Amino acid sequence: MKGIIGKKIGMTSIFSADGKQTPCTIIEAGPCTVTQVKSTDSDGYNALQLAFGDKNEKHSNSSEKGHFAKTGSSPKKVVKEFRDYSIEKNAGETITVDIFAEGDSVDVVGTSKGKGFQGVVKRHGFSGVGEQSHGQHDRQRAPGSIGNSSDASRVFKGMRMAGRMGGDRVKVKGLKVVKIFPEKNYILVTGSVPGHNGSIVYIQK
Repeated sequence: MKGIIGKKIGMTSIFSADGKQTPCTIIEAGPCTVTQVKSTDSDGYNALQLAFGDKNEKHSNSSEKGHFAKTGSSPKKVVKEFRDYSIEKNAGETITVDIFAEGDSVDVVGTSKGKGFQGVVKRHGFSGVGEQSHGQHDRQRAPGSIGNSSDASRVFKGMRMAGRMGGDRVKVKGLKVVKIFPEKNYILVTGSVPGHNGSIVYIQK
């Protein structure tokens, strides 16, 4: 496995020679500093700890400053472990976007946009009542019956109801790397990626 930490920039389109349009997401991936190398002997598993995004030193506590100082790095905003990394790296070295190649299939992990408290139509795709009949008042987007009265005498867990929507960890699998711009640390992947523009994402292969 190999991976990198990045920041979602936005979306664009790539046009092929025959005029076919491919929607893509632009991600600023890296450069990431290797802040710790974990091994089976010392930690019980193999992993690389990567850090991304500069952080103001006055916003870092003493333990953070000491941890980053071991590798000669300035404090970073995001720290993430990637287990069983397929590339040999030492602490203090840098990982850039060129670990991927055009045509690679990657998985992207991010946090979806928070939608707040939503009803069943938006949250679960309920169709609602199509029309209003005699006696109905403001029932078009209501959830309807949620359970039996005498037999179960309760509402079962997992019932699809209104509630908080979004803000979840989402992994999108099998996105294709369309183009890489090493000088800008940009990587273009097909399709959409969870999260708002500027959110942190993890690219894995």
